[in-house]
Amino acid sequence: MQLPEKVKIVEVGPRDGLQNEATPVPVEVKLALIRKLEEAGLPVIEAGSFVSPRWVPQMASSAEVFRAIDPKPGVSYPMLVPNRKGLDAALETGVKEIAIFAAASESFTQKNINCSIGESIARYSDVMQGAEQAGVKVRGYVSCVLGCPYEGEIAADRVAEVAGRLHDMGCYEISLGDTVGVGTPLKAQRMIDAVSQVVPVAQLAAHFHDTYGQALANLFAVLQQGVSVIDSSVSGLGGCPYARGASGNVATEDVLYMLNGLGIETGIDMDRLLQAGQYISEHLQRQPASKVARALTAKA
Repeated sequence: MQLPEKVKIVEVGPRDGLQNEATPVPVEVKLALIRKLEEAGLPVIEAGSFVSPRWVPQMASSAEVFRAIDPKPGVSYPMLVPNRKGLDAALETGVKEIAIFAAASESFTQKNINCSIGESIARYSDVMQGAEQAGVKVRGYVSCVLGCPYEGEIAADRVAEVAGRLHDMGCYEISLGDTVGVGTPLKAQRMIDAVSQVVPVAQLAAHFHDTYGQALANLFAVLQQGVSVIDSSVSGLGGCPYARGASGNVATEDVLYMLNGLGIETGIDMDRLLQAGQYISEHLQRQPASKVARALTAKA
């Protein structure tokens, strides 16, 4: 069994984790969470998104949050943008890295952004051109790679087609999202097999939700194929506004515990990570969704 020696964890809690929260999270709380994640050693922290506040009210303060961040050397703070308007707002705010998103499901794309998969990708040509001119890095997301809330099973070759188009447009990394968390290890491996035919595995990331409790198993499966970038959310925060029933992202604490047990280097401090998860969980007045956080906190 061949596993990567190092894994980069992309912390999506401040964006993907909080976007579905109904109660507004104040700017100062978001900033405190980001600082705690920095202190824990996270190398990439999604700070927010420039989407319409009408559709995602929780992200309305993203520009204010980004401007208030005191960047830590070696840490990047990407922001999600849906279109050229979002890119222009990001550039005006001083963002150095953005993420764009597509889906492998026609139905999900229509529900999410009211257009087809082809149209959604075509819209990004202007975004990619503007980002290149501004010297801004672009990461690509593909949603519903292991299943769709409207269509059910998604063919791996369709995932590969969408991922390949984003890669060809200039995305330096493609994050493959099991948006509804329905995947299982063999399906995850077959999907990576298909996508790696058009995008080098070194440029792929796994973004798995834990709705059916399969996220860690799926991650372990794709680690064996050479995937070395994992998206996760502190305390298991998250969900999707357009995927009813989808639970949170896999918890960063749980991912770190598994990677530590495998002897894989991440550079992340578990104690500080637990403090970050406890902080945001207390603010949201709920128990952490991370099993590791609950176990270690009870043990302490």
